[in-house]
Amino acid sequence: MAAPTMESTGSSTTPTQTITIAKGLNQALRSAMERDPKVLVMGEDVGKLGGVFRVTDGLQKDFGEHRVLDTPLAESGIIGTAIGLAMRGFRPVCEIQFDGFIFPGFDQIVSQLSKMHYRSQGKVKVPLVIRVPFGGGIGAVEHHSESPESLFAHVAGLKVVSCSNPVDAYWMLQQAIDSDDPVLFFEPKRRYWEKAELDPTAEHLPLVSSAVLRTGSDVTVATYGPMVKTCMDAATAAEEDGNAVEVVDLRSLSPLDLGPVAESVRRTGRLVVVSESPSESSVTSEVATRIQQECFYSLEAPVLRVNGFDTPYPPSKLEEGYLPDLDRVLDAVDRSLTY
Repeated sequence: MAAPTMESTGSSTTPTQTITIAKGLNQALRSAMERDPKVLVMGEDVGKLGGVFRVTDGLQKDFGEHRVLDTPLAESGIIGTAIGLAMRGFRPVCEIQFDGFIFPGFDQIVSQLSKMHYRSQGKVKVPLVIRVPFGGGIGAVEHHSESPESLFAHVAGLKVVSCSNPVDAYWMLQQAIDSDDPVLFFEPKRRYWEKAELDPTAEHLPLVSSAVLRTGSDVTVATYGPMVKTCMDAATAAEEDGNAVEVVDLRSLSPLDLGPVAESVRRTGRLVVVSESPSESSVTSEVATRIQQECFYSLEAPVLRVNGFDTPYPPSKLEEGYLPDLDRVLDAVDRSLTY
């Protein structure tokens, strides 16, 4: 696992406090805005309302309407405007209110944002962050529970990352804002209220890095975002059956840091990859393929995957059967151990 490199930002938080993911994101935005007057926040209802999940709560009051902008309901306009601002030296942070709303801005992201640095032969930088609450589990209606991260991980020129806990939310968002490359920042919306202890002076990992959250010797489970907690719970349950499961949080989906995963698989001989997204042509597909190539002679079983199904996201009454849960992860672990 890569050594921490980024220094503490000297934020306005006090050392060691209990925060949620939503609060960690809020404090990350506040810290970035305090450090750099070029950091702007923009999106639907991010100002007076503080965002539908209250991630931007209080920012407009403290930094003013010229830095926290309530925009029209037009994702292509939000992202297009932000691209222009970034090219002029600002560091915009756009909020896409729900994951499924990102598609009206898809052309701006894929055709403009991802290409600008390459198109200008490195002369133009576009330091833009697009925050995307993603995934299911909140009982929402259509277009509010998508997992579109694999679509963007396929696009050259974009960084795609996902936090899974309050500490990573706090540090990774600041690192994304500091990046001169465009970053899509996927936030697991059903985990917004998960709590953890944060010490803002502690060391932390680089943005593009995986993290081993739990060590084990029998099976490696690689995952990210909302599925991290599910996989940690599955590892605890597996321990009761005498199976030691190692859990790796990928954190960065493009580029991938598969070093910790490969190192783990060379010890365990087995890998299960888990995400909420549909399985075909997904991030889990890439992880499975790369590990199969790089660790072929260490594998004692085929790489197994646990995903959402290859269907549109179902109505809320059916989502419990759609989302991977503890039992489905444990079933994959058991199947891997039978080889």
